[in-house]
Amino acid sequence: MKITIVGTGYVGLVSGTCFAELGHNVLCVDNDERKIKTLKSGKLPIYEPGLQEMVDRNVAAGRLHFTPSIEEGTDFAEVIFIAVGTPPGYRGQANLSYVEQVGRKVAEHMTGYRLLIEKSTVPVNTAEQLKRTVAKYSRQDVAFDVASNPEFLREGSAIEDAMKPDRIVVGIESERAAKLLREVYEPLTKKGAELLEMNIASAELTKHASNSFLAMKISYINAVSRVCELAGADVEQVAHGMGLDSRIGPRFLNAGVGYGGSCFPKDVDAFVHLSDQLGYDFQLLKEVQRVNQSQREHVMQKIQHELWVIQDKTVAVFGLAFKPGTDDIREAPSLYFIPQLLEAKARLKLWDPIAQEKFSEQIPNMDYYQDPIACAKDADLLLILTEWPEVKNMDLAALKKAMRCPVIIDGRNIFTPGEMRKQGFTYHCVGRP
Repeated sequence: MKITIVGTGYVGLVSGTCFAELGHNVLCVDNDERKIKTLKSGKLPIYEPGLQEMVDRNVAAGRLHFTPSIEEGTDFAEVIFIAVGTPPGYRGQANLSYVEQVGRKVAEHMTGYRLLIEKSTVPVNTAEQLKRTVAKYSRQDVAFDVASNPEFLREGSAIEDAMKPDRIVVGIESERAAKLLREVYEPLTKKGAELLEMNIASAELTKHASNSFLAMKISYINAVSRVCELAGADVEQVAHGMGLDSRIGPRFLNAGVGYGGSCFPKDVDAFVHLSDQLGYDFQLLKEVQRVNQSQREHVMQKIQHELWVIQDKTVAVFGLAFKPGTDDIREAPSLYFIPQLLEAKARLKLWDPIAQEKFSEQIPNMDYYQDPIACAKDADLLLILTEWPEVKNMDLAALKKAMRCPVIIDGRNIFTPGEMRKQGFTYHCVGRP
């Protein structure tokens, strides 16, 4: 079937490409003409493992197309996914201006039935506002539906998540919309994927509730790590003992410098704000936010303790992206620590295998290195913020030789404390003695 995707950011481009891989004919729309020109030239505006090859394959097969025209996208297909950005707005609520703009433009150009599907992460009851917008700006008396289909893509493994989903959540209120969404996902449901049909408000809420719960697990284990440090316990052993309980599970129990990225911070903020608007004080999630910020401050105190006077000290930083396997730096821990160190007048040397270009757009005029050992040369301290495989597999003897002072603050618990002592490092991690 024909599908239009509005928005070629992370969610839109991955979703559109995977729909094409499933055999659908997909047109991706974006009002950023430079981005469309880049895509038509065969290059991608984002990094995701395996995505370049999949885009190339489906463009060559004639199943994946790009255009800057929302009018063309509206004419192309009955099914229109809205995958535009919903960045944090004032006081943390989601900025829905891009969603509203898509609804208005589709309404102005549609000449027959259209199904508009929220793929962007939006707060509950956004569909009601979207329906009002489409009805208000429609130039012709044509039928339409609005549905919700939240995404659950993890950066770094998004293609696998899209092609082998844990579940497919759709919020619908008409049989016509349900039939179209079943057809969209039929290639996956035939292979056993579970399609959950529910009302629209429940589907919208599922996304925020899911991400907020995962953020809560991260903040919980980080809070436990603080207790472990005070008690002489090992948070990794504690987490392992917890995770073997099938009711808890092992995932998202890795203590570190806190959660970041494009989803968790924004979605927790939006859920808290939405709850306040609805009249519920979600104090549990507010504490999740506080713990996340406190964890970064705690690691910064470790740096301060080791360097004493930070000014004129050379600090090497390994990892700018918020997680390995992506170049995404949104809400990355690096955006907290590097400004703090700059303010303290440290000399910084930065390494990341993928995210350096995007980071330089946020904080320019920094010293970047292609090789981590070269980055660590003559450093008084090494700060690890992303658990890249290159760091895990590093030649520790060469690293120690390169550094002026073999001091490591490991914000991701990559190495084993006993081994680091044997190698001659002063080694600080999170929640381990």
